[in-house]
Amino acid sequence: MTVGDVLELDGITKRFGALVANDDVTLSLKKGEVLALLGENGAGKTTLMNILFGHYAADAGEVRVLGKPLPSAKPRAAIAAGVGMVHQHFTLAGNLTVLENIVIGSESLWKVGMDREGAERKIRALSAQFGLPVDPAARIGDLSVGERQRVEILKALYREARILILDEPTAVLARPEAEQLFTILRGMAKGGLSIIFISHKLHEVMGASDRVVVLRAGKVVAERVTAETTAAELAELMVGRAVARPKRAAHEAGAPVVVAEGLSVTKGGGMALDRVRFEVRAGEILGIVGVSGNGQAMLGRALSGLARPDAGTITFDGRDISRITPRQAVKLGIGRVPEDRQAQGVVGDLAVWENAVLERLRDFSRFGFVRRRAAEAHAAGLIGRFDIRGAAPATRTRLLSGGNMQKLILGRNLAAGPRFLLANQPTRGLDEGAIAGVHAELLMARAEGAAILLISEDLDEAVGLSDRLQAISKGRLSEPILAEDVDARRLGLMMAGVWETRDAV
Repeated sequence: MTVGDVLELDGITKRFGALVANDDVTLSLKKGEVLALLGENGAGKTTLMNILFGHYAADAGEVRVLGKPLPSAKPRAAIAAGVGMVHQHFTLAGNLTVLENIVIGSESLWKVGMDREGAERKIRALSAQFGLPVDPAARIGDLSVGERQRVEILKALYREARILILDEPTAVLARPEAEQLFTILRGMAKGGLSIIFISHKLHEVMGASDRVVVLRAGKVVAERVTAETTAAELAELMVGRAVARPKRAAHEAGAPVVVAEGLSVTKGGGMALDRVRFEVRAGEILGIVGVSGNGQAMLGRALSGLARPDAGTITFDGRDISRITPRQAVKLGIGRVPEDRQAQGVVGDLAVWENAVLERLRDFSRFGFVRRRAAEAHAAGLIGRFDIRGAAPATRTRLLSGGNMQKLILGRNLAAGPRFLLANQPTRGLDEGAIAGVHAELLMARAEGAAILLISEDLDEAVGLSDRLQAISKGRLSEPILAEDVDARRLGLMMAGVWETRDAV
């Protein structure tokens, strides 16, 4: 243990059957340091942090906090040692208040004489100290995603964490929320908190970390001081080769495939979509950009048969599909990559092969029985084509990393040759190499004549892939503009709801 080290992982190895998730991993963390753990989907980052926090037991190696060995597979021991973890998918009870979620696990909510006022004072003090504003009395279900993440961090701080682990902390945040989070984390580090964060986003790693450890196939392949490296070098270290996103080539679009006219959907008494109009042509990618929570989710639901319009129409090849069911949408050749892969994209307890054919089960059935060999062969093909790592056809889907789940969903849809594809945040949670692969697949589908509606909060992605762009703000859509005509100022104004109709194309 070197001077200043608060944490050591020494020779950590973890196997899941034949898969070696972590292979003799050694790293350390100093007081007040922000360490980025970087690697491709399935590189073993989350597994390593789950070992540190006590969710998994290592097959070999040791974890030491302040020089003392940490008992294996005991989260309570990790918490007692000052280790806190904020998971990529939050572990909060939506029906309970902020205070109740923070206190739960520390003491019983129904304990006689529980000092709620003292707990609230402590939460408010931590909120003020670390710049994490949140109302202790607010119900979790009423909070935004960014506010829920603050609660997860406060939960760890309430338990007096000195080491904070964040697994993909910005995976569900819009860029302004992500920037605010890292400003908060830097302040925490200056106050003496030691932080490890897992990320695929190179600009976050470069902007927020002091040091970077790169994992590839479960092994540490590089360690760099952030100020002495570049995003390009880190990308190459992460995937083992130079990475470049594919470029959109000039391409003439065909006739309109999906057209929305005056589309309005109400939700909870408020307007979720307000007289929306757009058309997506064959061989075209139409990009929808906007700050999270401005109606993108409802637009995706309406297009896939999960929400019915109150006014207006949606047509597909001239046929009114405003009130179709999700099953009818699939049958028509409408593909969907949903925003929430875990809740809407896969069934975690089913095998990869079952999820691979989930939306096309009749194509893999005869006389009411599933043709399992054909389904497994199809899944194996998707695993190879889309580089779904850590997967075999029989693997439980919940064991895949979030990024590899996303590749499975995308592959399932693209392999079906959709006439229209709704791609809602298709690269969320993917590493740079996987993003390049997904972009190549989307551009290939475009070249083959698919009409693609891309909803993305990654502006570089939206501008780089889209032929035309529309901004969404408070449930309203701007008129479309050519991607070539976009500049940062104009796009920012459009996302804020300021646009001109005379430049529409």
